[in-house]
Amino acid sequence: MEFQAASDQTLLVHLGDQIGATTHERVVRLLQALQAEPIKWLRNIQPAYCSLLITFDAAAVDHTGVLEKLTLLEKRAKKLPAVKPRLVEVPVCYGGEFGPDLEWVTKHLGLTAEQVVELHISPVYHAYFLGFAPGFAYLGDLAKELTVPRLDAPRKEVHAGSVGIAGRQTAIYPCKTPGGWRLIGRTPLEIFQKYRDPMGLIAIGDQVKFQPITRAKFLAARQA
Repeated sequence: MEFQAASDQTLLVHLGDQIGATTHERVVRLLQALQAEPIKWLRNIQPAYCSLLITFDAAAVDHTGVLEKLTLLEKRAKKLPAVKPRLVEVPVCYGGEFGPDLEWVTKHLGLTAEQVVELHISPVYHAYFLGFAPGFAYLGDLAKELTVPRLDAPRKEVHAGSVGIAGRQTAIYPCKTPGGWRLIGRTPLEIFQKYRDPMGLIAIGDQVKFQPITRAKFLAARQA
């Protein structure tokens, strides 16, 4: 582990420098260890690809105290049994009104729409972390052949359920929000519901598999 003071009340914990399952497993294990033990000075935990940002009560503990506690917990976390990831299957209607950027993606990459869809549905994605909006899961790793840049200027409004790609990532917009990812489809599933338990359909550490559906099945699912 490497530690970096991010402010007078935050500490950034680096658990590796390579984005991938091995490093992220260390992130998840330490996250679970922190969540399992009540710590009075702990205010917030923000996991990412290779790190955790710890926010603490600076009146109760200093950076050294947090560092010592995290070092101890990380040793314990290594002994925790591996948690079998949950598989979340997500139906997606690609292109047309639901994927307004699919045509641009095909031209930019020199692929057909069928090839783009096949490349997108082939992997089982890993939910590295949640951010940007409640329930917005950053999913990797997208096929290299589908690497595209974000929009030059974000859309003012992206429909809930829209599936986007950017760089080596893909994601599902959980609610209507501005966004700059390239939209290639949409799912009829409600990714985030504030009155549901759990509120988010996808959690950190989950595996996600996309499955193509027709427009008719999309509309039928929305009406169900």
